[in-house]
Amino acid sequence: MSETPTKLETADIIRILDLLPHRYPFLMVDRIVEIQGDESCIGIKNVTVNEPQFTGHFPTRPVFPGVLLIEGMAQTAGAICVAAKLAEQARPKQVFFMTIDKAKFRKPVVPGDTVEYHMRKTNNRRNMWWFRGEAKVGGVLVAEAEVGAMLVAE
Repeated sequence: MSETPTKLETADIIRILDLLPHRYPFLMVDRIVEIQGDESCIGIKNVTVNEPQFTGHFPTRPVFPGVLLIEGMAQTAGAICVAAKLAEQARPKQVFFMTIDKAKFRKPVVPGDTVEYHMRKTNNRRNMWWFRGEAKVGGVLVAEAEVGAMLVAE
C-alpha cells in the first residue's frame, strides 16, 4: 500500500499550471519553493520587460503594478490550498479570491527583479483560507497584504 504525500516541497511551472486555472498573461507565479504543507511557502515571479502590463504601466519607466503583486500572493497561496485538498482526494473546481486587507506597497518592482511571495496561513475554516503575505525583492520588503480565498467544489 503506497502512502499519499501530505505536502510538497516545491512546485515547478508544470505543477502550478495543474493547480491553478490562470494562464498567460495573468499567471503571476513561476515557481513555488519551500512549501511546508498548507502552512507556508515562497512563490517566485521573474519580472521581465516583455510582459504586456509594461506597455502602459509605464512606457518610459516600467513599474510592475501593485495589484499584480497582490494577485501573485493570492495565486501562490491558492496553489498550496488546492494541493492540500488534492492530498485529501477532493479536487476543487475553482479558487475564488475573497478578501484583501492591510495591503501596503513599499517600493517599486521593475523589470529584471525577482519577486518572492512569502505566504503564511493564518486561518482555515472548511473551504475558506486566509494568508498573510510579503513580497520581497533581494530580501527587501516591497509589498504586503492579508488575502483570503474560497475553494469551490462545483
